[in-house]
Formats: sequence, structure tokens, C-alpha cells
Amino acid sequence: MRTVGVDLAAGAPGTALAEVEWADASARLMRLEIGIQDADIVASVSAGETWLGVDCPLGWPDAFVDFVQAHHADVDPRLGPVDGGADWRRTLVYRHTDHVVRERIGRWPLSVSTDRLGVTALRGAGLLRRLAAAGFPVDRAAEGRLFEVYPGGSLRLWGFDTSGYRVDATRRAVLLDALTRRAPWLDLGGFDDLAIAKADAFDAVIAALATRAGALGSFARPASEKLSVARREGWVVLPDGPFEALATT
Repeated sequence: MRTVGVDLAAGAPGTALAEVEWADASARLMRLEIGIQDADIVASVSAGETWLGVDCPLGWPDAFVDFVQAHHADVDPRLGPVDGGADWRRTLVYRHTDHVVRERIGRWPLSVSTDRLGVTALRGAGLLRRLAAAGFPVDRAAEGRLFEVYPGGSLRLWGFDTSGYRVDATRRAVLLDALTRRAPWLDLGGFDDLAIAKADAFDAVIAALATRAGALGSFARPASEKLSVARREGWVVLPDGPFEALATT
């Protein structure tokens, strides 16, 4: 099995890709690159049993989409009264899966509809079209080989201290050391320095590991009554099992 993790940004300079090969209860990081184009991502899943995890929202909140459509029409009765308050806004700001993430890790993820993350999500929407056109199965609800992953949230659920790792190379070095001590089965393939130097590269590695949890089915799926919502808005795959269990064959 091969898992590909992508830390997606609005453009290639901030985008990183990691490929991990899994075999015989071991894993090896075969590739870690930054400056990744959409075509590179599509090519990475073009052969063999490959699973793809992308650190990027795969959709927008249903309520946000409905509101924008109604506001644009200006006469749409769905718009209703608008007070602009925090409680009213929350339904537009966060997807159903974001609420689940908050319950699991104790903090809100970035909002795809109100944070700069939305620019990255626009690129992500185009990437999904390219993947589908190339024959890769695209399902936003994590029912296939494509997963929306959250590296920082995955690390927290695995019990790692994530404080400051995105902005501090020293913290990434400490975190990477903790990760490899708990995973003697993981060979970083000589990419240690790049993962420490670049936060995007580090998160791509974690995305590839989180994708393994998805491939093993070790994550909470959407409730049956929310499945149709997840197929539109996307679903964040957060690992259920321990980090050490990723090497299970």
C-alpha cells in the first residue's frame, strides 16, 4: 500500500507532497517535495494501490452556500431575517465535520468560508475535478481512497505535543524525534532535514500517516443521517486508533 499526503496551499510554493510505502509492518518515506503543482498530485496517484490525503477542506458549509445564493439573488425567500450575530454566523462559518473536529480535539479548525483557507479550498475544488478526470475516485465523505486530513488534529489525538510546531523548526525537530521514537518501523528515507526545515513538508508527512489510518478504516465515519451532508461539505478523517497501530498489516 502507498499513501500520499498533501499539504495544500493556494499555490505551488506552499504546497508539499509526501509518499509513504507500507509493507511487512514497516513504512518508508519514499518522496518528500515542496513546490507541488496539481499535475504532480494527480500523477502521484496514477498507479497501484494508492490512497490520497489532502490537508484542505473539500467543500463549504451547506448553510453558507445557501446564504450566498440567496443573497446574490436578493429576492430569494430562503434568505430570511439576518442579524449577523455570532450564533447566526456559526452555521455559515463551520461545516458539520468542523463541529465534530471541535468535539474530538477541543478547538475549532480554520473556517473554509471566512478564513484565508477559502482561497486554498478554491484550488482544492479544481484539484478534485482533475483527479476525477484522471479516473481517481473522488468522494468527499471518505468512502473511497480520498481523504480530507488534519495533520495537527491527528497529532493531538495520537498524543503528541503540537505547540508551536508550525512556526518553529526547533519544535518540529523535537516532535519528529518523538514521532520516530514511537515508530521504530518508520524510515524517514533521509528526508528528516526537509521535514524540520519546512512546516509544509512536515505536515505532508503527517498527512500521509493520517491517510494510512483512513486506509485501515481506523477513523470515525459520518453518521448515516449526515452522510449526504458530508458528501457535499467534506469529512475530516481523524484517526481513532493509536499511532503505533498504523504499522498493522
